[in-house]
Amino acid sequence: MDEISVAIHAAIQAGEEILKIYNDPEQDFSVERKADNSPLTIADKLSHTIIEAALLKTPYPILSEEGKAIDYKERKQWQKFWLVDPLDGTKEFIKRNGEFTVNIALVESGDPVVGIIFVPVTKTLYFGEVGQGAWKLDAVSIVEDWIIERIKQNGIRLPEVDAGRKFTAVGSRSHSNEETVVYIKKLEEEFGKIEIISKGSSLKICMVAEGSADVYPRFGPTMEWDTAAGHAIAVAAGKNVTLADHKTPLKYNKEDLLNPFFIVH
Repeated sequence: MDEISVAIHAAIQAGEEILKIYNDPEQDFSVERKADNSPLTIADKLSHTIIEAALLKTPYPILSEEGKAIDYKERKQWQKFWLVDPLDGTKEFIKRNGEFTVNIALVESGDPVVGIIFVPVTKTLYFGEVGQGAWKLDAVSIVEDWIIERIKQNGIRLPEVDAGRKFTAVGSRSHSNEETVVYIKKLEEEFGKIEIISKGSSLKICMVAEGSADVYPRFGPTMEWDTAAGHAIAVAAGKNVTLADHKTPLKYNKEDLLNPFFIVH
C-alpha cells in the first residue's frame, strides 16, 4: 500500500475508534486541560496513537497536535512531512454535535499537497491531491481497503456546483469576532443578502471545497494542523487559501505554528 493510502486508512481507523468513545453512554470524555486551556479528551490521544503508528511506516516525519513538540531547528530541515490533527473540533465533540474530524495532511516545501479529512459521525471522507483533484465519499468503512484509485472511482469529484443557491459564507460555530462581522458586511455590499452558515472544525473548509459555500473568512487563531488537510483539499478542488489580502498563500512549517488570518475562497 502506498504512503497516501496508509494515511487514508489510518484516518478512517482513528475516526471509528473516536466514534466508539463518542457513542459510549458511560463516557464522560474525561476532559483534561492542556497548556493553552483547550479541552483534551482520551479520544484525541487514542486517535493520535493510531495515526502515528501507521505513519511511522512511511518515510516522512510526523508533526501532530497531540505529539511531542519538535524544535524548529529540526523541522525546518523537513522537505516533506505529515501534519496531523487527530481530533479537530474537540469543543464540538464535547458538545456532541457531530461536527468534528480527523485531519491528515502531507506538506511539501511549506505547501499542503495532500489532504485527508474523515468525519466519524457521518463516515464521510474528503480527499484531495493538489494537481490531481479532490473527492468526497460517504458511508466509508474501515473494512474496505481504501486506496486512491477506488476513491476516484467511487467518490464525487469536487466541487459540486449548485447554481441556484445564494452566495454563502461559512463561519466558525465556536468563534466569531468583529473582523468577521465587518468582512461579512462587505460581502453583503457586493452580493446583497447572503447565506451565512455556522459549522465546526475543518468542515468549514470542506464546504468551500465541495461548493456548498463560497467563502470562509477566518479572522481568529488557528494552528497549522487545524487547516493543512482542508487547505490541500480546497486547492485540489480549484479553490484558494490566502491571507486576508486574497493573494498571499498561507504557508506551513513556520517557526511559529500559529496561522495568520486567512480566507478560503
